[in-house]
Amino acid sequence: MNKNINQDEHKILRKIESKPQTSQRELAKELSFSLGKLNYCLKELKKKGFIKIQNFKNNKRKLNYLYVLTPKGIAEKTKITLRFMKQKMKEYDELKKDLSQKK
Repeated sequence: MNKNINQDEHKILRKIESKPQTSQRELAKELSFSLGKLNYCLKELKKKGFIKIQNFKNNKRKLNYLYVLTPKGIAEKTKITLRFMKQKMKEYDELKKDLSQKK
């Protein structure tokens, strides 16, 4: 099983960390995902051990869930965020160098 996460899953982890009680419908809307895509990604994140999905109310309609990042999920999100930031800093340095050479 591939434990790495893709860009969509990273977006979901970031959103869950900031708004753990957001409904799937709200998450899907905020991320511009279909409900099916979001549901699939949430199941994959759970299978990888990056999130827990907890029903915090006994609701037959299953509308009240809490999505919690596990320590493993927090570590993965942090690792990917750092990698992204390093890449952007490298791009910035290259652009800055190109601009200074054109002067």
